[in-house]
Amino acid sequence: MVTSTKAIVISKIKYNDNDLIVKCYTAALGVKSYLIKNALKSKKGKLKPAYFQLLTLIEIEAEHKDNRSLHFFKEVRLYKPYETLHTNVYKSTVLLFLAEILSMILNEEEANLPLFEYLETTLLWFDAVEKTGTFHHQFLMGLTKFLGINPDVTNDSLPYFNLENGNFQPHDAAHCVAGSKLELLKPFLGTKFDTSIAQELNSTQKHDLLNMILDYFKLHLHAFKQPKSLTILNQVYR
Repeated sequence: MVTSTKAIVISKIKYNDNDLIVKCYTAALGVKSYLIKNALKSKKGKLKPAYFQLLTLIEIEAEHKDNRSLHFFKEVRLYKPYETLHTNVYKSTVLLFLAEILSMILNEEEANLPLFEYLETTLLWFDAVEKTGTFHHQFLMGLTKFLGINPDVTNDSLPYFNLENGNFQPHDAAHCVAGSKLELLKPFLGTKFDTSIAQELNSTQKHDLLNMILDYFKLHLHAFKQPKSLTILNQVYR
């Protein structure tokens, strides 16, 4: 079956000497992986490696068969080329980090158009803005809605937030945050990406906030592991 769809590149790995395996999140079919033969050998090929930079928005025509784990592109074109995401060192580091997380947690081979539109919209917003400090924090907490693990914020006047249960509570317990850390986390606990958050955070606050969010993901997603790219992200966002 040949399908035309928008897609987002979430990972790529070298295969053999000259081939690439590219994993995409597609609007029509969810997660699909593609083998591109001789992608690294021929400079004249129509499937250029530049099309497959992390989190690039592409439009594809591809042959999909149910009995295959790897599929084949027929046509690929850039859907909405980025202006800054692959040239700004801060933004490209965030892309590396988020792509690793998305590759880890997105596995469903079925369409989820609201999730695809969330990824597309937030990435284009990130491309257009100058300040980058808390984008990945907002992005990850906004993502929880589509993963079915969004926090319950109905009792946000209570003094503790339980990362494991995903709700506010009156008493301390394991995996709870409170005090200054809770005040840091609370603005990011909404169920949607919020472009109005304009907090200026120092390096320590950014690291503390991200660690709480990653702990939340570890507690709610069985397959989630500490991203390897976190070390690079922390070095850039000092």
